[in-house]
Amino acid sequence: MAKQEIHFNISERKILLRLIDVLSILGMLYLVSASFDFDYFTIDKENWTWILVLAVYLSVFGTIFELYDLQKASKSDKMIGSVVLTASVTVLFYLLTPFYTPFLPTNRLQIVYFYLAIIIALFLWRFFYINFISSPRFYKKVLVVGEISNIDTIVNTFKDSDPNYRIVGFINCEETNQEGLKYKGVTEYPPSAMHDVIKEHNISEIVVASYNAETITSEIYNDLMLLLEKGFLIKEYTQVYEDMTYRVPVQFVGKDFYKYFPFSRSNHNKLYLFFHRLFDLVFSFIGAVIGALFIPFILIGNLLGNRGPLFYKQERVGKNGKIFSIIKFRTMVVDAERSGNAVWATKNDARVTVFGKFLRRSRLDEFPQFLNILKGDMSLIGPRPERPYFVKELSQVIPFYETRHIVKPGLTGWAQVKVRYGSTVEDSLMKLQYDLYYIKHRSFFLDANVIIKTFSTMLFFRGQ
Repeated sequence: MAKQEIHFNISERKILLRLIDVLSILGMLYLVSASFDFDYFTIDKENWTWILVLAVYLSVFGTIFELYDLQKASKSDKMIGSVVLTASVTVLFYLLTPFYTPFLPTNRLQIVYFYLAIIIALFLWRFFYINFISSPRFYKKVLVVGEISNIDTIVNTFKDSDPNYRIVGFINCEETNQEGLKYKGVTEYPPSAMHDVIKEHNISEIVVASYNAETITSEIYNDLMLLLEKGFLIKEYTQVYEDMTYRVPVQFVGKDFYKYFPFSRSNHNKLYLFFHRLFDLVFSFIGAVIGALFIPFILIGNLLGNRGPLFYKQERVGKNGKIFSIIKFRTMVVDAERSGNAVWATKNDARVTVFGKFLRRSRLDEFPQFLNILKGDMSLIGPRPERPYFVKELSQVIPFYETRHIVKPGLTGWAQVKVRYGSTVEDSLMKLQYDLYYIKHRSFFLDANVIIKTFSTMLFFRGQ
């Protein structure tokens, strides 16, 4: 057995980042109060609510401003912007909610101390994280056992998902395929060298990536069983893929599809569904009222920039394949589909007006859909509803595409906050993977995560 090196998994690193963020800030505030004339924020039993509110604000705004995105957290240039935005907005909200937080001090210099303590604490900890915890010494070294045809997808997916995940070797499990590995950066080893590779490179995990388990030779199978019996970590590719990317890899799902779709109990939990619908009604009513306040300004912009009807309706596919009419503010020129055939909306689509681009990027064009939610055609969170023509087209080329219709479509969703834009079959496949992940893991926590990340999407103008 190879000597197991220390490695932090994705979930462990996210928890570590959030926990040390709070602890480093509290430690810095305690140090400032002990060194300077600072009594705005005191740490004691009587003021525990102050600490709790600060931790909640930090977590929420840190998520919105992508402070806990592992890709950005491991890069100094990306991290700096996230820290400044998170610290600034957290302090602002903390000062503006004195019912739950300390009253504003008479000496305004204490506010400066408070802000500097938070931002300095975050910078010190995050630079330590980048240079130590996110360094190569803590990378997870992985050996892949699979088929030659899969290696490009596997390496690129893991590289994009986790910067600390390193595939150092590959073993072809196909007895009949003698073709050599052409992918650069990953060394191919013969099956007989499996144990030597594990020892030499301190491999901590083996990932088995095979479309068909029958392609695995008996020699490799026996070696894997021996390693498993010794307690070595062996995982199946789709399991690792889902844990790392938060997507369901439908392209690897075959006849045993039922193994991959043990959908969330929340889909049949009456208590969850009741509160989910209540949440929809409350927030869609508030959203409709806010949208009504924007109508005079949107109407003026429409008259100047769109020159046509303010609203438009379009058929979409809802829960269980039921067709309904979606309502949106118009963003395209009149008669955008003159031929009568449905056309993919593309990035920088010429049919989108100048004012329409603003409505799409700010997501203001979506506000009328709160009426669809009130009617019950849609939910606040769920897979985005697609047009019947595209559903028919995509379901013929993408496996399990219509599975996304087992829940109500949503105004926002897991795919919408994870994928920036989609206008091709490949993009639709990516979005489907996220949609199925949401359906599979649907919960109050995931719903809250989607809502928070939606604010991030709107703030950074990642709409269509």
